[in-house]
Parts: sequence; C-alpha cells; structure tokens
Amino acid sequence: MGETEKRIETHGIRCLSKMKMFLLAITCAYVSKTLSGSYMNSMLTQIERQFNIPTSLVGFINGSFEIGNLLLIIFVSYFGTKLHRPIMIGTGCVVMGLGCFLKSLPHFLMNRYEYESTVSVSGNLSSGSFLCMENGTQILRSTQDPSECTKEVKSLMWVYVLVGNIVRGMGETPIMPLGISYIEDFAKSENSPLYIGFVETGAIIGPLIGLLLASFCANVYVDTGSVNTDDLTIAPTDTRWVGAWWFGFLICAGVNVLTAIPFFFLPKTLPKEGQEDNADIIKNENEEKKREEVKKEKNGITKDFLPFMKSLSCNPIYMLFILISVIQFNAFVNMISFMPKYLEQQYGKSSSDAIFLMGVYNLPPICVGYIVGGLIMKKFKITVKQAAHIGCWLSLLDYLLYFLSFLMTCENSSVVGINTSYEGIQQDLYVENNIFANCNADCNCPTKIWDPVCGNNGLSYLSACLAGCETSLGAGINMVFQNCSCIQTSGNSSAVLGLCDKGPDCYMMLQYFLILSATSSFIYSLAAIPGYMVLLRCIKSEEKSLGVGLHTFCTRVFAGIPAPIYFGVLMDSTCLHWGTLKCGESGACRIYDSATFRYIYLGLPAALRGSSFIPGLIILILLRKCHLPGKNVSSGTELIETKVKGKENECKDIYQKSMILNDDELKTKL
Repeated sequence: MGETEKRIETHGIRCLSKMKMFLLAITCAYVSKTLSGSYMNSMLTQIERQFNIPTSLVGFINGSFEIGNLLLIIFVSYFGTKLHRPIMIGTGCVVMGLGCFLKSLPHFLMNRYEYESTVSVSGNLSSGSFLCMENGTQILRSTQDPSECTKEVKSLMWVYVLVGNIVRGMGETPIMPLGISYIEDFAKSENSPLYIGFVETGAIIGPLIGLLLASFCANVYVDTGSVNTDDLTIAPTDTRWVGAWWFGFLICAGVNVLTAIPFFFLPKTLPKEGQEDNADIIKNENEEKKREEVKKEKNGITKDFLPFMKSLSCNPIYMLFILISVIQFNAFVNMISFMPKYLEQQYGKSSSDAIFLMGVYNLPPICVGYIVGGLIMKKFKITVKQAAHIGCWLSLLDYLLYFLSFLMTCENSSVVGINTSYEGIQQDLYVENNIFANCNADCNCPTKIWDPVCGNNGLSYLSACLAGCETSLGAGINMVFQNCSCIQTSGNSSAVLGLCDKGPDCYMMLQYFLILSATSSFIYSLAAIPGYMVLLRCIKSEEKSLGVGLHTFCTRVFAGIPAPIYFGVLMDSTCLHWGTLKCGESGACRIYDSATFRYIYLGLPAALRGSSFIPGLIILILLRKCHLPGKNVSSGTELIETKVKGKENECKDIYQKSMILNDDELKTKL
C-alpha cells in the first residue's frame, strides 16, 4: 500500500510539473507569435515606403495573415482535440518561423533603396542643380538616359511579404485554440482564469518586445552597412525614410523556431489538476486511451463535427459574443495597425519614436489589466452573470473616455503649395498651379518630387528649389540653403532639410493622448478576462476547442481581412501629395490631411465600438431573464438542469445549449 501511495504521489508531481511546463511553453509561444505580429504591424509604414505602394495594398498585405489563419482554423480547432495538441502547436511555431524568413527575403533580392530627392538627382551633391538655377533642372533631365525608365519595373517583391504573412498565419492557427483548450481540459476550473491570464500576459510581453525591436530597426537605415549614412539627406522623421525592417523578421524567425522545441516533449493528455492522486485515474489512463482510439476508428473522427457546429450555431449567447467580437475587432485592428502612422502624421513623430511610445504607454497597462482581471475572477469567485456585467460596463467606461482623444489634436504641417499659400495663408485644397509663384517662376523646379525644406519663417516647402534658394552650405542632412527668395523674413532667408517641427503645444497634446491611451488600455484589458470567460463557460466542454476556433475564424473573416483594406483605402483618400518614382510613377503617400485623417482614424472605430454595445446588452438581458442559479466562473460550477415552471421554461433551451455541466465534473460533485 505504501508503494502505491508513493507511485501516486510521484505521478502527481510529474503531471503537475508537465502542466507547468506546458504553461511556460504556451506562454513562450504567445510571446513569439505576438512578437512577430506586433513587429509586422509596426513595420507597415516601412514596407509601404520600401515598395512604394499605397496604404490600401499595405492593408491587404497585413490582412493576408488572417487569410492564412482562416484556411486552417476550423479544422485545426476540431481535429486538434483528437490529435496530439502540443506537437501541433510546436509544428505551428516552426511554420511561423518560415513565414517570417520569407518576409525578409526581398531585402536580399532587391537593389538598394532609392528615395526621391532633388538633391541627389544628378548623383552629385555638389553640383547645385537642386537649387533655383535657370534651366538647371531641365539640362539635368535632358542628360538622363531615356532607356533607364523603360528598364525600370515597379517592384513586385512585396509578394514575398504577402506570402510570408500567409504562411505565418497558417502557423499561428493551432496556438490559441489548442493551447486554451488544453488548459481548460487539464487545469482546475478555479485555476483556469488565472492560467489564461498569465498566458495572455505573455501575449503582452511579446508585443512589448516586438515594438522595442521595431523601434530600433526603424531607426536604422534599411541599407546600413552598404551605404555611407553620412551622405543621406533624410532623417528618421522624414516620410521617405525606410528602416531596417528585414532585420527584425530574421530575429522573429529564429525566436519562433526555438519556441517550438519544448512542445515536442510534452504528452498528449494529462490528468486533471486535483485528481493526480486518484488511483483509479492512474490505473485506467491507458485503458481510456485505448477506448478512445477504438471509438475513433469505429465512428470516424468527423462524426461530431456537424452536430457541434449546429449546437454552437443555436447557442444565442455564443453567437452574440461572436458578433461583439467581430465589431470590436474591426475597430481595434485598425487602431493598432495604423497607430504609428497616426502618431507620425498627427504629432510629427518619427516611425521609431511612434512605435516606442506606443509600446511603452499601452502594453504595460494591458499586462497589468490582464493579471488583475484574472486575480479578481479567482479571488471573488465571479459568476457568469457578474462577469458579463463587469465586461460590459468597463468597456462602456473605456468607450466614453475614448472621445476625449478628439480634443487632443495638432494642426496640419504648413507646406507651401499644398495646403498653404506663399503668404502663409491656409488653403483647403491642393491645387498644382499654386506650387509656383513669382519668386520661383524662373527656377524650372520639379513639381512632383518630395524633398521638403523648412524655412526660417516657420513654413515648409516642397523643395529648396521651390523655396527659391540659390546657394547651399554643408552636406548630407546638415545642409543649409540660403538666399531663398520665396521665404519672406526681415533678415537673411534660409532653410534646412525636412518639414518644420509642430511646436511645443503639439508635444503637450501628444502627452495627453498617450496618457489617455494608457488609461483606456488598462480599463479595457481589465474587462477582457471576464468577457473571455463568458465565452468559454457558455459552451459545452467538448465543444470548447471548436467554439474558440469558430470564434477566431469569424473575427478573421469579417474583421481581420477586410478591416485593414477598407481602412487603408480611406486613409489614401486623405493623401495630399504622393511620392514620385524615377520614371514618374506614383509611390507612397508623403503627407496627409491631418484633420480628415484624424476623423477617420478616431471616428470610424468610435462608430463601430458604439454599435457593439447593442448585442452586449442583449446578452445581459438573456442572462438576467434566465435567473441563473449562482453560476460561478472561477470555480467551474456549471448550471445543473432543473425543473422549471411558467416563464422559466423559456430558458430551458439556453440552459441546455449554453451552460451544460461537464459530465466528469458532475460525477465528481455527486
């Protein structure tokens, strides 16, 4: 008898350590997958500039991740519970690494990045042809070899990024549904919210690392090591700057492959926590596995697929939760994906600074919110009804605070010839004829090339030539232009490379916006765990894996894919000046109408999030109408079917479909 107890104790310790090992491994997997995802989202602007493509196409590339994900999500979620879940998760991590490697390939297959510039048109910085010189630019253009344009083909190397993102999406598919279902199946019900909270914390650490990596890479020139950066005439704040986007993808590839290793050493199943010392479980483990295999061979692995799908489709709370997720995901995918671009255009920050600020101000509050939310669920034994109310009202509070961001604005950058006249008067529309004035009429300046300079009168100009500058001092980014006839000042008129700064008032508005963003992130993440537990507890235990997968599938199809595309199209509509390639083709957008851009970036998500509260209130009404008898989320106490009379009979279907007691748990309680 002593040997049996010793064997049981050893088995329990071994199973407990394997559960902890799985928690550590799945947390690392969340870190690696979110690291790759956050890095990709942060590099969208760099990819747009590298390949000179519009934001709508960048949105499609970003949404391609969801395409790869949805190709497998339903089948992985269902078949994954029948197969070896840890091995499937490990394989997915390897595939994610392959996708990240594919995305870095264009850098090694393309020529060096060439940005548009009047300064470097001749290839000789000292020629002075970029200044206001009569017929100077025309002579330069006539000496250019016409065959160069016929040979130049707009790069299609972005297809590698597209395919790599699809492959990464396919690899990411098994991690969330199979990881969460594995925890739900083998962890104590009261520990499940806390474990999921820790896993979701890993999903915050990953983006934090990814954003810091992206901030570093965005500040390093894309071709560093192969060009002399001292000769560059652009700074990281310039909209033509492209950072070393490819370097981070190589790091993400290596991290994903390393993360996969532990999963290949984890078992297919574990005894449920708290039952490790049950001799019957230890004795019957192998017999139960054999019975499962025989049952699969006899009935077929897909026997329950359609009944499960029908059961989930007829679950009103589950379907309403999916509707809420789709609407809110449409809002948040746009806000997160294009937040660096918003900070650049609205507050004049560089890509590197925008990415860094986004990570520092938003991710730590989200991390704390996830942990606190999980602890509250465990500490106070929150019921399903209480969890639904917590999630709804906290989300509403966050939504109301969100409207303060409309007040934290900065004015458009004043660029003469685009939104400002040469007299410094703001213009509503961009008119190409307004580019010229008497001060530069004889300079024969190029009109489409974006090479802005900031005059000492506080106005920006499309180029030094259009500013009427006749001489220059220095080289590279430190070049100073003098004798600028279009810059009206009392003293010597001069200009420097780049757009003018937006001033201290705009800096303060940025600080207010970031503080509000941090506060909103904490409140919303605090509501995330209660809301997610409502999703998990409103479906049968045997349907959880498929239910989580179907939930993910719907958010991918109806939000993850279309949202970046239509959002990108709307952003492109606010562009004031498009970049120009060597042969006159249009490239990436250089400057947007900040006011219209702000209304789209903030207004559309506000409308979407507001509409999501309608199905949320319906869920609260359904839960209240059914008079749930103390259903506890954290302890796993499920609704036991009882006899009901009168109007309570209307809730019977919801009881049966949404909140059925797990058979194993019922046997344990009895």
